[in-house]
Amino acid sequence: MTSVFRVFHWLCRFILAGIFIYSGYFKLEAPLQFAAAIAGYRLVPDSLISPLANYLPWVEITLGVLLLVGWKVRYVSIGVSILLLGFTAILITTYIRGIDADCGCFGFGDRISPRTIARDVLIQLPALFLIFEVRLNRTAKIASS
Repeated sequence: MTSVFRVFHWLCRFILAGIFIYSGYFKLEAPLQFAAAIAGYRLVPDSLISPLANYLPWVEITLGVLLLVGWKVRYVSIGVSILLLGFTAILITTYIRGIDADCGCFGFGDRISPRTIARDVLIQLPALFLIFEVRLNRTAKIASS
């Protein structure tokens, strides 16, 4: 791995790990508010709100820790990317439906808007780099030779 790719690899891992650990921890600290945010999307049955509010933060924290320690980074990044795609689709769907809901991503009181959607899309970029870095690195080596 070239040194630029190595630095970018570490930056992407630390950025994503920090985002997911922080976001998960924040939601664990306020489970009722997070449940209210989930309910505000009006996308899942009431019977799923509590389980999602209780388990989703642990999934986020686990993914963040796995990225931090470097365990199967590509596969964990695929999981992160899938989760982010789901989050982004939910935000877009809720926004298009005209529902004034709380994002619940990094705090409460952050209404779903084009800004919150763009933020989720941007967070996807480091995950995509980690998924495709082997190919990108190989292409960079071929281009430089």
